[in-house]
Amino acid sequence: MINSKFGIVLISGVFLIVSCSIEPKPEVAADQRPVKAEKKITTPEFNADSAYLFTKQQVDFGPRVPGTKAHARCAEYLFNKFKNYKLDVRIQTGTIQTFDSKQFKLKNIIASYKPELSSRILLCAHWDSRPFADEDTKDKDKPIDAASDGAAGVGILLEFARHLDTIPPNTGVDIILFDLEDYGNSGDANTWCLGSQYWSHNPHKPDYTAKFGVLLDMVGAKDATFPKESHSVEYASAFVDKVWNTASNLGYSAYFPAETINFVGVDDHIWVNKAGVPCMDIIQYDKTNGGFARYHHTHEDNMSLINRSTLKAVGQTLLEVIYQQ
Repeated sequence: MINSKFGIVLISGVFLIVSCSIEPKPEVAADQRPVKAEKKITTPEFNADSAYLFTKQQVDFGPRVPGTKAHARCAEYLFNKFKNYKLDVRIQTGTIQTFDSKQFKLKNIIASYKPELSSRILLCAHWDSRPFADEDTKDKDKPIDAASDGAAGVGILLEFARHLDTIPPNTGVDIILFDLEDYGNSGDANTWCLGSQYWSHNPHKPDYTAKFGVLLDMVGAKDATFPKESHSVEYASAFVDKVWNTASNLGYSAYFPAETINFVGVDDHIWVNKAGVPCMDIIQYDKTNGGFARYHHTHEDNMSLINRSTLKAVGQTLLEVIYQQ
């Protein structure tokens, strides 16, 4: 038997202990809770030899003029390359009529890394060749190799795709190789960029969007410079600044001067912007003539132009921008 007076004290102590043990813990303010940091990814090293080889392999097919065997073989090569890098690949097709009333089967080659991610970046270039060397002084009616004006941009993007397979970035990436960019009439802007025109009206995914886009055009020649193109600044100024600042930080300011120049009438990025994706154009400027490089639409645009240092400057800058998102 327990003494009643002692029992009352004991019971009170029990209640005190119980009440202390169930006292709610103070809540942690939301802004004080630990936040899981996104894993930092080291930017891969761009291999200029690899990009050079990818460029040469395209040129070795011969001019990739729509409707030719070289065009068909190169399309298969590009499709298989992206497949080998485990990207989701498709060929967007459509019947296109050119300014000279010819009809061709369009082939836009679209490769996607992690297509399920909503946060995306678009990278693009054109893979077709000009059917005639209209800016040359000889053999004006013959097609050109289009080593820098087409193949170099694609070569850089193939090297980029190779890294996606081994070092995953924190964002989704779409690579689009536009067809029939260079089959146009100089007097009519609407006759150019037929592949990107088609895609802008028929995106590969309904309501497709991306944070920003980068177009590569004429990006392989020795000592090339890429000032800020005026339409790019108009449509995607913040992203242009990011790319050019990144190039400067990497030591490539000689390739990417900070000045803005109006020298492009129409290019694929115009149609990408019309589709709602802010897109810039990295494209060579020749200050000696105030326009495109001297080899533009001539037979001089061959592999002798292609320079590994230029490929490296463009490719490494692009990798740094995407991997450090």
